[in-house]
Amino acid sequence: MYAVIESGGKQYRVAPGDVIRVERLAVAAGESVDLGRVLLIADEQGVRLGEALGGVGVTAKVRAHGRGEKIRIFKLRRRKNYRRQAGHRQDYTELEITQVAGVGAKVSESPAA
Repeated sequence: MYAVIESGGKQYRVAPGDVIRVERLAVAAGESVDLGRVLLIADEQGVRLGEALGGVGVTAKVRAHGRGEKIRIFKLRRRKNYRRQAGHRQDYTELEITQVAGVGAKVSESPAA
């Protein structure tokens, strides 16, 4: 069983017990956070997405905050005496997925109107 969530404009495939790194979240280390946007759930009932995901949520515990590896940016125009060098380190939050709420449970269906 797994879920696909969106955080920081990126999508992640997660299951309970997984550890992932997402874009920096404004949550203190050791606290719990609900990852709001669940795109897909796959379990023994099959794959569900869209409106069939009514009350499904993913909960994670913040393990740590940090900065990723340095990325070097180097621009060069040959024979023009043009060189530019820069670097970048992206901030991240390390999350441990604790619960995928709704996995294995029936999702309430909306009444036909």
